[in-house]
Amino acid sequence: MQILFNLKLPARLENLQRLMESVSNCARAQDFDQKKIQEIELAVEEALVNIFNYAYPDAPGEVEVNCRADHDHFTIEIIDSGIPFDITSLPNPDFTADVDDRKIGGLGIFLIKRVMDEVRYRRENDRNILNLIIKKDK
Repeated sequence: MQILFNLKLPARLENLQRLMESVSNCARAQDFDQKKIQEIELAVEEALVNIFNYAYPDAPGEVEVNCRADHDHFTIEIIDSGIPFDITSLPNPDFTADVDDRKIGGLGIFLIKRVMDEVRYRRENDRNILNLIIKKDK
């Protein structure tokens, strides 16, 4: 799988735009349509903002974003050394519950799972590694 982009920056909101532009440019280069690019942007933004807000509660940290592609898939890999957090283990929100009884949060993660073809998480060498995978149309 060819690496298209790699960037490691402090996990701060001020770096969101730079990271997002790079991911968007990579997705555009893979000939995704505008709707799919917007879905990719939405998912990546949600994942990054969660890292910026929650991964490093006690000290500053970094986030690394890699974009890779082969002939079948486009993968955005997001890596941080923050507290362990496996988004794939969270249940989907209960949309049947009354609004007042619903648990707060989790909609962004639900959205990530809905717009990506596959979401993979692993914890390796004290790092969270999140892969957001999009299948390319043939």
